[in-house]
Amino acid sequence: MTTVRHLLLAAATLMLALTFPPALQAMKSADCLSCHGDADRVGEPLHLDPQRFDTTAHAVLGCPACHDAVADQHPYDGLKVNKARCRDCHEQIATEYARSLHGINATCGDCHNPHVVQAPSEVSGFAMNRQCLACHSRSYMVATHTFWLPQAAIHLKALPCITCHSASENYAITFYLISREGGASPGDFEPVTYARLQDLAAGISEHGLVDTNADSFISLDELRAFHHSPAAGRLRLQGMMVPEQVTHSFDILENRWDCSFCHAAGPASLEASYLALPQQDGSFRRIPIEEGALRDALYGTPDFYMIGAGRNRTLDLIALVIILGGLALPAGHGLARLLTRRKRRRDRS
Repeated sequence: MTTVRHLLLAAATLMLALTFPPALQAMKSADCLSCHGDADRVGEPLHLDPQRFDTTAHAVLGCPACHDAVADQHPYDGLKVNKARCRDCHEQIATEYARSLHGINATCGDCHNPHVVQAPSEVSGFAMNRQCLACHSRSYMVATHTFWLPQAAIHLKALPCITCHSASENYAITFYLISREGGASPGDFEPVTYARLQDLAAGISEHGLVDTNADSFISLDELRAFHHSPAAGRLRLQGMMVPEQVTHSFDILENRWDCSFCHAAGPASLEASYLALPQQDGSFRRIPIEEGALRDALYGTPDFYMIGAGRNRTLDLIALVIILGGLALPAGHGLARLLTRRKRRRDRS
């Protein structure tokens, strides 16, 4: 009787095992990274950098949040790993994106690697544009913009595409350290990598190159000092107008054809500026710069000038003197003629 009971129990267990895949119990993130994060597997399609993944927005969720049916026997059980849909968490963004021009042309995964997801402030404007260049060649984009946009090549390098082709908001000028080496043209630049910056810093902390007192704030005095330092011989600051709040409403917006959208004096967005420094994990850390950097084009940001925003107090004073001098000459001449009017009349008589 006991033997029959055991046989029935074994049969029931076997039926459950066949009905429901083995435990379907998700592994922990550490289990996944022990294989997929193995340094010996760098370059393989399924490899990911554990240090970089640990700094992403998805790291706090962990691998099981998106892959919740990976059994302990993986990968030897032969079961396909399931993947969560982006819409499951980002429904509002997915709906917005589906209504845009891109909605039928690319999926989320074509632009976003879920294992390297970072906040907009941690991604350089250059990296944003690299996503677009995966489908839109630079030469074609320059050609299609040249007919209306002056210096199109420089504009397309100095602006993330989403600045003009989405309803993103709250723009700020973000500066990146770029190398002076190689004789690159003004429109041909890329931010220096963390490793390259370490070499160029020559023993100085990469943050200390500009933020000399390490208070995570760059004053105008520190900015001017950087441009007169030995490091300025190897590095310069390149600014980009980057949105703080991004959207996925990709479209062609009519108001971006108006130059004053960017080139207008006084917008609050042009008062806020940051220095973005590359980090070892591939992200960027932003340090706020004291207000007025863009208004000090000669000393504060000599390698970045934005028409309608950039200016210099010394040059403003010189211009004021020239204007006043130009007004003083005819005014003085008119006054002199008024004061000598009687004498000139007597002389004529």
